[in-house]
Amino acid sequence: MKLLLLSNSTNPGEAYLGWSKPYIKSFLGDIPTTAVFIPYAAVSFSYDEYEAKVDKVFSELGCKITGVHHAWNPVQVVEKAETIVIGGGNTWRLVQQMREYGLIEAVKQKVEAGTPYIGWSAGSNVACPSLRTTNDMPIVDPHGFDTLNLIPFQINPHYLDVHPEGFGGETREDRIKEFIEINPDVFVLGLREACLLKRENNELKLIGSKTARLFKKGCTAKELTPQEDLSFLLENTIPQLPYC
Repeated sequence: MKLLLLSNSTNPGEAYLGWSKPYIKSFLGDIPTTAVFIPYAAVSFSYDEYEAKVDKVFSELGCKITGVHHAWNPVQVVEKAETIVIGGGNTWRLVQQMREYGLIEAVKQKVEAGTPYIGWSAGSNVACPSLRTTNDMPIVDPHGFDTLNLIPFQINPHYLDVHPEGFGGETREDRIKEFIEINPDVFVLGLREACLLKRENNELKLIGSKTARLFKKGCTAKELTPQEDLSFLLENTIPQLPYC
């Protein structure tokens, strides 16, 4: 499998997908290609607007974007895709629409067969076994939490350490610790802004300017640097880690 899973699309003061363009370009290669774009995470703007916004960036990288929402049979479009791209927005809405159009299984089979996959935010969430570590409000019923299961661990995109003064609610770490308490065999990776995961077959790398924070019940939360090999997260069995 070939996966590029971004935490976010935009950093303050930067163009849309600006920080990630070199990584996307390297991932896509130099040969002009096309990509099927799944825009269903959009809620407050149209799918056409989303498609145009993403196509503007990807066209500069030699990749033409076509939104799956134009097709009368989205599954057939996905089955013929050279690359699959899923953008951010609301993960609950994204999963609801993908399930309604039969795209959960279609995308999974296509990517497992070797088609490159690029996702950010909600698009990274759905690459996990489930959507349960999204930050989004459940604005719709997705009729099931299971997602693409392209990686065997959970991602929490946009991971934040900050606890604002005067804020009495739970931090992001508190919420993740609740998750691993109920799901003790599941790793959760807090993926900070301007960071991404790159998977090539059985190799997994963290790329970006920041560390990622790894959680598992019974283990001390661990900061992982871009220099570390994260391929152990792809194993079906939980390894014995020195910080557990």
